[in-house]
Amino acid sequence: MNDAFASGHIIDAIIALMLLEAVLLGLVHNRTGRGIPLGGALSFLASGAALMLALRAALTGANWQHISAFMLIGLVAHLVDLWTRWK
Repeated sequence: MNDAFASGHIIDAIIALMLLEAVLLGLVHNRTGRGIPLGGALSFLASGAALMLALRAALTGANWQHISAFMLIGLVAHLVDLWTRWK
């Protein structure tokens, strides 16, 4: 398990699950009209994915510029999500 964290593969698995979540949300909404439309889910999924990528970068020893870039992308996606919900 140490290797999964040190190599960042655990984060790859989490991001794959997030992609699966996006597909399932889209399918459920398209077939039933219920749930969250995929367009509405993309901003919060992107925010979470960006934070996961920042964590992966930190776990694998990336430099601070890469980590902070992913965190900034997460912030922007989070702000977009808040803005769309606020309207």
